Amino acid sequence: MHQRFKDAPKPWLDLSTGINPFAYPHVSVSREAVEHLPTNAMIEGCRAAMAKAFRAPRESIVVGPGSELLIRLLPNVIKPKVVVILNPTYGDHKTVWAAADCRVIETEAPLQRAGEADAVVVCNPNNPDGRIFSPNELERAREQLAARGGWLIVDEAYADLDPRLSIASSGGKDGLIVLRSFGKFYGLAGIRLGAALVPALLRSVINHRLGSWPVSGAALEIGTRAYNDTDWAMMVRPKLASARVRLDSLLQRHGLTINGGTDLFRLIKTANAHQMWKRLAESGIYVRRFDWSEHDLRIGLPPDEQAEDRFEKALSFLT
Repeated sequence: MHQRFKDAPKPWLDLSTGINPFAYPHVSVSREAVEHLPTNAMIEGCRAAMAKAFRAPRESIVVGPGSELLIRLLPNVIKPKVVVILNPTYGDHKTVWAAADCRVIETEAPLQRAGEADAVVVCNPNNPDGRIFSPNELERAREQLAARGGWLIVDEAYADLDPRLSIASSGGKDGLIVLRSFGKFYGLAGIRLGAALVPALLRSVINHRLGSWPVSGAALEIGTRAYNDTDWAMMVRPKLASARVRLDSLLQRHGLTINGGTDLFRLIKTANAHQMWKRLAESGIYVRRFDWSEHDLRIGLPPDEQAEDRFEKALSFLT
């Protein structure tokens, strides 16, 4: 971006991510966390904190270096031939399964294919449109898949926004893989921390693939602190909701149609999304465009009033 748009105003305003701009603030770490290899006690402490935050069985949790790597590991630990994926959704899911020579079926109704697929993949809430699936309908699909030796894979990267949506309490059940991401809700993507909630046999396989020290001591220490900090989580959810309301109002003032999203990002529909993306980039503002659509853009939350004003001024020249 910097090379392509060398004349864009600096600094860049990055609204391309779905990462909390009001990041968890308590990120200091002990010398022990960075001078020594992570101990089993540190890993178990993080698992316990995750279990508390996810409302999930502790024994179901595998701690990993971000959910993205865990997504890429899955073809090495389960071997489905037919994988049904929600469309549209986070692109890595299709990329990973297609690269594993699976037959990938993209559909708007993936749970309805649970009776014929070897694996069904959904994000809940979905990225980029914010579509949600209830825990009850996910459980019905899991039962169908598990009865045939199949898998329901639920990517809950944004479930911390509304824990009522999560199926993590079913972690460890047959046929269920739940993926969780630390960086998005807590605003600390560089920490590289995530989790997979899986049945016992899969836990053993994934742990073996990850090795003895898959997550840094610093990530474990910060993650444990953040996941245990329920007061911060309860405080930041309404703060994100308020910022999302302000962003909605800003977008609507400029005649843009909101086509879904979450409290961390909005999906808008516009006549020529790629042209709008380019013109915003020329103003030093980076939003997310999609190869599969000429009409959709995803826009993250501006971090402060100054950023909101800058974004609004840029839109005023485009709409």
